[in-house]
Amino acid sequence: MLAGFGQHFGNIVHYPRHGLGRNTGFFRNLTDRNLVIRPSTHFVVHLRPMDVTDNVIGNINIPEIFGKVKRHFSQTVDKHFFCCYDNDNGNDNMSTAPRRINIKHVAKEAGVSTQTISRVINQRPDVAPDTRQRILEIIQRLGYQRSELARSLIQRRSYTLGVVTAGLQFIGPSRTLNGIATKAEELGYALLLKELPRFNTQNIQPLIQFLLAQQVDGILWAVSEQNNPEWTDQDLVELPVPIFFITMQDRPSMSTVSIDNYLGGKLATQHLLAQGRQHIGHISGPLDWWEARRRKQAWQDTLAEAGIAPQDHHSVQGNWSSESGEAAFQRLLQSYPEMDAVFVANDQMALAVLQSIHRLGLRIPQDIAVVGFDNITESANFWPALTTVFQDHHELGCVAVRELVSQVESVHKNESFKQNTILLSPELIVRESSVVPQ
Repeated sequence: MLAGFGQHFGNIVHYPRHGLGRNTGFFRNLTDRNLVIRPSTHFVVHLRPMDVTDNVIGNINIPEIFGKVKRHFSQTVDKHFFCCYDNDNGNDNMSTAPRRINIKHVAKEAGVSTQTISRVINQRPDVAPDTRQRILEIIQRLGYQRSELARSLIQRRSYTLGVVTAGLQFIGPSRTLNGIATKAEELGYALLLKELPRFNTQNIQPLIQFLLAQQVDGILWAVSEQNNPEWTDQDLVELPVPIFFITMQDRPSMSTVSIDNYLGGKLATQHLLAQGRQHIGHISGPLDWWEARRRKQAWQDTLAEAGIAPQDHHSVQGNWSSESGEAAFQRLLQSYPEMDAVFVANDQMALAVLQSIHRLGLRIPQDIAVVGFDNITESANFWPALTTVFQDHHELGCVAVRELVSQVESVHKNESFKQNTILLSPELIVRESSVVPQ
């Protein structure tokens, strides 16, 4: 708009002294009461709509000014604008700063009550569809943004969830965090993220106190319990806000959501047995992770049920990384040379196992069948494509937020809630790495 007279900076048009102000003498003729606008050093038109009370900015009558503006320019100019100008005599700038559009302005423009605007903003169903659409269009046109601070003060809640996580370099925790972020945004909550670079029970209380000081409404704890499950009962259960645990052993005093890692390990081992494999090794994750222990236990129990007694040297430990997977496979093959299949506790380690088998000149799956765990995006593109256990980490994060927000709502309504345990079922994805082609 009016681009021929100045330079654009976003939604601001700047008119230098030698442009509009001096050459046209336009501002000499714009007067209202005792105010005279003289040739300006600069003139700024702010094209974003903003508050104009009773058609007056300062003591400038908007209809009169814009009548003259429209006669001077052929373009139609929105009345909601912001102008700055300097007097020739060097006095301080006379300007009118834009004021934030609030809910009252939207209500006035729409011809409805502020309560109706609030119901639309909060996605309440008790508003007629045509009214809702009209209000949403007005909100967009005026550039209204809800004040989260005001909402928090009125409702005595922050609409913020604290998230404590660790191991974001790994697929599972990072996907879980993505699910947390997706669901939190959908439900209108912000996140305050704290990562524990190294698990240490001495770090827990300061971290929790920090989150509570930020007035979070609830806490999502997405950190493995390591080898000391008792700390959760001691330090985290008795808090002034709800806390929900992700991938944690279930206990009556806690609310948890987890993938059924035991079922996943059982599905993987049963599949290899069904392919006629009798010497099934296992590369576990770090055994201070509860998930790794559950997957290993399922491998042991399933073999025992099939009449095969697993020995200690039939399993070695990795640390989830592909580098550790390669080293673990070398150790496992040395201690268990008759191995004809291996269940690997995650796909990143399984990728390294596939590479190691290829380098040894062995065939997959004819000589050694391989099953992973996670179903990362790349697993279908491995050579051969990897059979794996799919666990929906994204859904895990979504469920955790949904359940925590439900508890937060109960607290806000002074209602009690029960601690609950949710197990999400994994799924076996069968591909080429475990099935000999017929």
